[in-house]
Amino acid sequence: MNWNINEIIQRFQSKIKSCRVLVIGDVMLDQYYFGEMKRISPEAPVPVVNLKEATQTLGGAANVANNLVHLGCKVSLAGVVGRDKGRDDLVEMLSFKGIDVSGIQTDDRSTTIKTRIISGNQQVLRMDQEENVELSDAGVHKFEEWFVHLLSIEKYDAIIISDYGKGFCQFELCQSVLFTAKRKEIPVIIDPKGDNWDKYRGATIVTPNLKELSDLRGKDIPNSNQAIHNYGKELRRKYDLDYLLITRSEQGMSLVGENQINDFPTLAKEVFDVSGAGDTVVSTLGAMMGMGIPVQDAVKISNIAAGIVVGKLGTYAVKDVELISKLEFLNDRRKINKIFSANNFQALLDGWRNNGERIIFTNGCFDLLHIGHATYLKNAKELGDKLIIGLNSDQSVKRLKGINRPVNHEQDRAKMLSFFEFVDAVIIFDEDTPLRLISEIRPDVLVKGGDYRAEEVVGKEYAKKVKILSFVDGYSTTSLIERITN
Repeated sequence: MNWNINEIIQRFQSKIKSCRVLVIGDVMLDQYYFGEMKRISPEAPVPVVNLKEATQTLGGAANVANNLVHLGCKVSLAGVVGRDKGRDDLVEMLSFKGIDVSGIQTDDRSTTIKTRIISGNQQVLRMDQEENVELSDAGVHKFEEWFVHLLSIEKYDAIIISDYGKGFCQFELCQSVLFTAKRKEIPVIIDPKGDNWDKYRGATIVTPNLKELSDLRGKDIPNSNQAIHNYGKELRRKYDLDYLLITRSEQGMSLVGENQINDFPTLAKEVFDVSGAGDTVVSTLGAMMGMGIPVQDAVKISNIAAGIVVGKLGTYAVKDVELISKLEFLNDRRKINKIFSANNFQALLDGWRNNGERIIFTNGCFDLLHIGHATYLKNAKELGDKLIIGLNSDQSVKRLKGINRPVNHEQDRAKMLSFFEFVDAVIIFDEDTPLRLISEIRPDVLVKGGDYRAEEVVGKEYAKKVKILSFVDGYSTTSLIERITN
């Protein structure tokens, strides 16, 4: 089921505050030092940065939790930290944001801290303080006791495992979570790391980027649809995943399911910093799936959120009002931009194809719109996902109907059709028939109204399927004109 944007916005606004998500993974602290780099040190051939500002933000699994809070979810977080100031700063920031930290363990290790030095919009150095030590058996047991108790007192709508390879997300812990989640029918979204995917076996969805996919295979994978699709299908089956979502940088994302693969083009206009973009994808995905939004639509929204984040500098959490505003903007733009010429619709069509949408095409003059037209078009839309109308231009109508037709100008007719919610695009063409247009669109379903037989329909050879729909009795443009003029 593909929801329209209005339905998604309504569910977002009504359900997000009650959506409860559990985040499990490697928590860390991100530190940023901003300054100006104008000279080279006399002590060594390195740049000197004149410090202007320093900030701390939540990183890793803690950033995923932070993203969810900004979207409006209730969040619990599990991870491990050290007995140091980093731990104090991290827990204080999490608690201030209202994140449940009862699952945070303290152990004999350093709290993971990533320090970035930035001059202008350029990151010039990163320093990492970390100990990649696998969680002990005692730590796993402590987590499992906490996890079982937590699920006995609260209902969680989604679980996210954010694995940064720092040791918390070890095999027994991940499999324990997945086993319990499957029994309780809770979707589990995993942001993976490393080449041991056996611990992710049975997950709802795993979200590797292209590098992580290449690391798993042991050699570089080309960023092409064919390579991604083939290897994605193999991995999904091998690890018994419901879905595999591959983030592909400038190529967007690919969602591999059991029976279908969808490619989602990137929506980012400018990229300043990709820090935290993966966290944004999994957190948005978790929130949307937790609210019951279908996976394909949840991925589309995650793609929109990621597009917002990479246009910001540093780790950034998308706010609920910001995401809703973007969805509303896209919805309004979609309503406005429904009218195309026969030469400028290809980008729209490619986007729909990449999203796996089924294309329906029909055509006509649609001079005086009436209930027969509306019923016919609504029935046509129910045959697929996107309905395209080929609209005869004024000159085309005159050649077909006579010098006194059309009654309404082609732009007025196109606008009237675009006002129907079930119409997705109107393409004006000049020929007597839509044959050339159909050959370029190659619809999944070609719809014709009236008493035609399928083999008589113009353009049938370019469509996967032809469907004949009956017109509503008693309604026609010609009879309306006769009634008006007589």
